[in-house]
Amino acid sequence: MRVSTLPLIILCLFMGFTFWVMAGAEQSLLAFGVQLMSSPDTAQVVIDLYILAALACVWMYRDGKSRGKGLGYLIPFFVLTAVFVSAGPLLYLVLRGGREPEAEASKI
Repeated sequence: MRVSTLPLIILCLFMGFTFWVMAGAEQSLLAFGVQLMSSPDTAQVVIDLYILAALACVWMYRDGKSRGKGLGYLIPFFVLTAVFVSAGPLLYLVLRGGREPEAEASKI
């Protein structure tokens, strides 16, 4: 399997930082989310991120479908996106490997 190097590096750095921060956090991820949603200015940022996450899931679904991947293959990416937003699409890009779908490659 061929992986994409740049998304892999970004994913490793991001997840490493995330786990480091979570290890030293004084509250749970859920409590932190509730705290963010309690103020309109931070709630706007959270809502904006989840709109972006939803759009990323739509892209992953369409791209996966064009590559012959079923919904069962994509569910773990959607779950990861729901929890860590950018980690799901980054992992998808890593495993996608930058290859073109067979249908697109045959048109060239």
